[in-house]
Amino acid sequence: MSRAAAPRLAIPAALFASCAAFAQTASHKPDTVWTDGYESPADGPRRDSDAARFLAQATFGPTTAEIARLRTLGYRAWLDQQFNEPVSTSEPYLDWVGNIPDNDVTDDTRLEIWAINAAALPDPSRGQQVPTDLLRQRVAFALSQIFVVSNANGTLNYQPWALASYQDMLATRAFGNFSDLLKAVTLHPAMGIYLNMLQNQKADDEQNIHPDENFAREVLQLFSVGLVRLNEDGTPQLVNGQLVPTYNQATVRGFAAVFTGWNWSNVGCGANTYTCCDEETYFWCGPGNRDEAPWQQPMQPVEAYHDTTTDKQLLNYATVSLPGGVLPHGGNATAELDAALANIVNHPNVGPFIARRLIQNLVTSNPSPAYVRRVAAAFANNGQGVRGDMKAVLRAVLLDAEARSGHLQRPETFGKLREPLLKLTHMWRAMDARAGNGRVGNLSTWPPLELRLGEAPLRSPTVFNFFKPDYSPPGEVRTAGMRAPEFQILSDSLAVSTPNRLFYELFCFYTGSDRCWDSDFADTLQMNLARDAPLAASNPGALLDRYNLLFLSGQMSPFMRATILTQLQQLTADDYGSALGRVRVQNALYLILNSPEYSVQK
Repeated sequence: MSRAAAPRLAIPAALFASCAAFAQTASHKPDTVWTDGYESPADGPRRDSDAARFLAQATFGPTTAEIARLRTLGYRAWLDQQFNEPVSTSEPYLDWVGNIPDNDVTDDTRLEIWAINAAALPDPSRGQQVPTDLLRQRVAFALSQIFVVSNANGTLNYQPWALASYQDMLATRAFGNFSDLLKAVTLHPAMGIYLNMLQNQKADDEQNIHPDENFAREVLQLFSVGLVRLNEDGTPQLVNGQLVPTYNQATVRGFAAVFTGWNWSNVGCGANTYTCCDEETYFWCGPGNRDEAPWQQPMQPVEAYHDTTTDKQLLNYATVSLPGGVLPHGGNATAELDAALANIVNHPNVGPFIARRLIQNLVTSNPSPAYVRRVAAAFANNGQGVRGDMKAVLRAVLLDAEARSGHLQRPETFGKLREPLLKLTHMWRAMDARAGNGRVGNLSTWPPLELRLGEAPLRSPTVFNFFKPDYSPPGEVRTAGMRAPEFQILSDSLAVSTPNRLFYELFCFYTGSDRCWDSDFADTLQMNLARDAPLAASNPGALLDRYNLLFLSGQMSPFMRATILTQLQQLTADDYGSALGRVRVQNALYLILNSPEYSVQK
């Protein structure tokens, strides 16, 4: 494969000192005069840069077309339209690939359709139809980092249909009610396998059997209420200067007893047993094939294994409907599960807990207590007396004054480190990435994506996700009492491997590579470098203005712009001939995507 001369990547050291140097130059921040008025920031966007910034929070990255559409519709109408877009699912893609001769469906196949849906790429399994549910897919990814299941589990590692179905469940439930979402999470077989609720049994002292506490513990700590009682603004309650636990071990045991008696849907020898009928077909009392329906259908109750004889201590709080938070014995598996989940959903912690998690994932790592309170209030009541309306919650997260102008109000502390995976999807969307046959073979190369980028969808090493929401890196951030969750995966090796991955996507002109910008492989996802090449060749300053909008929402500092422009101007036609425009585009993208200013989403 012939290649043009390799572009120079003599990255100026000064670029990576931009955060300090630009302070000595003219301010690059929007003038607050644009936000000082009678109109709410949520009534915008008033400028393309406002639209691009909103889309960086609400989607996997802006495009010029989506910026224009958002400017036409406005924030509120755009959200309403997104709430009604059809769900782009994953599982049918796996069926489609499985029907192609000589193709095996693996978890990398699941990553292909995740990328197609996230970046809104033409889907070959649906006649090249382009997904339109941009907000839903982004929110589903956020939910997958709260309600964690992972292929790191020894069983799920070989179950791409189960994980695809779980992803589809999160996407489908993303705009519904939190109560329904939590129940769907609880009863999905992928969660049943991951946190051991599937085939959980009531206590039997003679056989030394005790209900498994794994799901009971995590549904409280990680999925809903957290470890300590919270005020409405998400700050911890204090009694005599001490934190107040939300629950204790008796509560965990109570929920564990509730979560007994659930099995695969329509698997087993009868409706009242876990026992297998055919050991050859169901050697583990589960579905025999990866694509069978029980991997995708909610678990069903098996009353013989459900604890109906003991009272169960659940969460106890001021407004609890159960006296003392105790669920009386005697209910069947479904009734007790519904009562237990209602006990969780109605706990006053859930609103601020979920509010903070979604704000951190979409907008900023350190929301003010007032911001959290406003979103929690939307969770408590959508304005029509409904608790847990996720549409109301998402409107509150994305249209809050702090979300729309927090970068002006608190420029030194507002924002979040961009996850490496979101850098990749941002680039794909901004650069109109496409693959010849619609598949995304880039994701199936070795080493696995989670090793190259530090994360991958539904591949977390633990139930605590790739990074914890309260993580605070040592140094200035921790001293200031702030959080920076994504910094937990910014290891020394990842600080090198992420730029290398972006280099691989944009250049990779080394010998033997088959996934480069000029690859002949039909399943290589390639950036549309030709789109901006003429502009780059004739006016590199205008190119940077375009990328300032698409990647930095108009927030590129004068120092950064001048530094990159100097680099681009040093690349000349004498060296690259007709390839000059393409080489300048590649250099501009590489420098921007690895810059400190871009790395922090404001």
